[in-house]
Amino acid sequence: MSKTLPTIHEVTEHEAALYRMERLDLEFSNGERRLYERLHGRGHGAVIVVPMLDTETVLLVREYAAGFHRYELGLVKGRIDAGESALEAANRELKEEIGYGARSVEALRSISLAPQYMSHQATLVIARDLYPERLAGDEPEELDVVPWKLDALHELILLDEFSEGRSIAALFIVRDWLRHHGG
Repeated sequence: MSKTLPTIHEVTEHEAALYRMERLDLEFSNGERRLYERLHGRGHGAVIVVPMLDTETVLLVREYAAGFHRYELGLVKGRIDAGESALEAANRELKEEIGYGARSVEALRSISLAPQYMSHQATLVIARDLYPERLAGDEPEELDVVPWKLDALHELILLDEFSEGRSIAALFIVRDWLRHHGG
């Protein structure tokens, strides 16, 4: 069922450090009016990379997560720089974060983060046929690289240190994609 989108009567903007905050004055098809707020990220987008060491093993990174003030296990992630494609950014981030490049990078889909109030999306990329190559990155310390078998995903998702929703979703998507597209 397709619904009529609300009418936007007014948009006001407020600047924040990493985001631009918008307040929308909306009127829904039933006549109800509400104020909604949404965040727009700055920059050219982001990538979430699933680096496959082999057909069964993904490489995860453990890095400091300021939001929880702890170390968190997750996937390679990063911003897309100006003039860079998502696939180029994915390969650069791999080299910076885990010390590998990939001969094969493929964008699978876009993943959103809290679409009810954020415009942020990241391109999910699978990286295969890895080779050693390191680039200097912006991380303040070298990241731990943790190999994990996809058939043990059920154990990974129960670890307290593996909590980021995009990483969890990305691994399930890639695991099923590999099953249907000949890992």
